[in-house]
Amino acid sequence: MGRRWGFLIGFLVAVGLLGSGHGEQQPPETAAQRCFCQVSGYLDDCTCDVETIDKFNNYRLFPRLQKLLESDYFRYYKVNLKRPCPFWNDISQCGRRDCAVKPCHSDEVPDGIKSASYKYSEEANNLIEECEQAERLGAVNESLSEETQKAVLQWTKHDDSSDNFCEADDIQSPDAEYVDLLLNPERYTGYKGPDAWKIWNVIYEENCFKPQTIKRPLNPLASGQGKSEENTFYSWLEGLCVEKRAFYRLISGLHASINVHLSARYLLQDTWLEKKWGHNITEFQQRFDGILTEGEGPRRLKNLYFLYLIELRALSKVVPFFERPDFQLFTGNKDQDAENKMLLLEILHEIKSFPLHFDENSFFAGNKKEANKLKTQGLGTALKILFSEKLIADMPESGPSYEFHLTRQEIVSLFNAFGRISTSVKELENFRNLLQNIH
Repeated sequence: MGRRWGFLIGFLVAVGLLGSGHGEQQPPETAAQRCFCQVSGYLDDCTCDVETIDKFNNYRLFPRLQKLLESDYFRYYKVNLKRPCPFWNDISQCGRRDCAVKPCHSDEVPDGIKSASYKYSEEANNLIEECEQAERLGAVNESLSEETQKAVLQWTKHDDSSDNFCEADDIQSPDAEYVDLLLNPERYTGYKGPDAWKIWNVIYEENCFKPQTIKRPLNPLASGQGKSEENTFYSWLEGLCVEKRAFYRLISGLHASINVHLSARYLLQDTWLEKKWGHNITEFQQRFDGILTEGEGPRRLKNLYFLYLIELRALSKVVPFFERPDFQLFTGNKDQDAENKMLLLEILHEIKSFPLHFDENSFFAGNKKEANKLKTQGLGTALKILFSEKLIADMPESGPSYEFHLTRQEIVSLFNAFGRISTSVKELENFRNLLQNIH
């Protein structure tokens, strides 16, 4: 009996101490907790957790991937910067100098990249250039075997009709120019306000199957938006089939990735002597803090991790395409091209070893018609790969692949898109540390 009373008294004393906090209160949440406390553990609809992704990306993949993307093959991208906007006629170009995209001079780009036949091996390049020259002279090269002539014809037909899963850049236009992606990084340029939001609205409307009557949360162009509109949006989103819901998460993840870059490479100081770019903690909080964004920020970051898994899975499945002996990252520098291919294959085999790849069949049940609506090229190439598993498996070990093929434009966009996403995941670790002692 005495022992029971002793236990009860001890229990009541413990409760009293907990209730009073023994004279102390629980410390307030840090800024890092408000941004990241919900961005941990397993991701929605996936068997992978955030911590596994962070460790794999930041310490095993990120350094080698950045080295690859600094090579000539991946740093030069052809684009028509003068192509008119298909959505509105007004010209709302930013007048700030940091918004400008700097094209390359012609002599800066390696000849092997500028060649019209850069997609193929060196032998095929020489062969096609001879054929193109003969065609210009009106001659017929009878020295080519019938089999070789058919192969060249198949290459051309494939490139003309290939299903690119997105609207390809107008690279054949006389206005198309090469851009050095290393000299044009994703960073904060000061371009903001209604024009910037109008662009993002179009991206979501074009790719997310969303009726215009449904407004995204925290959309400044949607007047009078409140909690009921937010509930309406997520009720609509949950009512979609899993494929369409996944597309929204992909675009949201892309949006989040860009916002991470903007916050990590912010123009902190601009004087005549120097420009100083660096991490802007306040900007990051405004975009991802759970309280400041009414819960939207953590959702956006989780969608960024979902996008990472999609790109990672696509790269793991396309390994056979790059393993073929006659594929090379052709720039004209034979030694450097061979070294870069070795690095590329190291990265791809590392990606293939990732232990928690998700099952894309549960998200994309072969609905190629819907997938074609995704218009951002890096994502479009990733989806093209995910929908082409059988075609990749059936590729010949050597020679041209008629059924599945990636152009250099697709390869460069695929790896650079993943590189930007990988950088965003790495930067999240930096922001966690910077926000740890801020309340």
